[in-house]
Amino acid sequence: MNVEKVYKMDFTRVYPLLVAKAEKKGRTKAEVDEAICWLTGYGPGELKNLLKSPITYEEFFASAPAMNPERKRITGTVCGVRVEEIEEPLMRDIRYLDKLVDELAKGRPMDKVLRRDCG
Repeated sequence: MNVEKVYKMDFTRVYPLLVAKAEKKGRTKAEVDEAICWLTGYGPGELKNLLKSPITYEEFFASAPAMNPERKRITGTVCGVRVEEIEEPLMRDIRYLDKLVDELAKGRPMDKVLRRDCG
C-alpha cells in the first residue's frame, strides 16, 4: 500500500476497526483508548473530541501532544514488517499503534502493552 494513501486515511474511520479488533478478542474500547493516549499524549477528552470530525492519520499523529518516548520499546512484526526497522517516523508511529492493538487482542496484560514492566 502506498504510504501517502495510509497517511491520508481518515482516523475516525480506522479507529472503530481498531476497537473492533480488540473487542472481538474480549478487550475493551477503554483499553484501546488508554493505549492510544499512552502512545500519543492525548487525554481521553481530547481523543473523544478528535473523533467527532474527520482527521487524517497524518494529522492525528502530527498534532499529538507528546509521543511517548517508551514507544521505542515496542518491537515485533505487523503485517510481516518489524516495527522497529521502519525508517519513516510517521509510518513507524502508525505501526506502533497497530502493534499495541495487536498485543491487546492477543490478551497481553495492559501493564505489558504499555511497557510498564520496566526492568
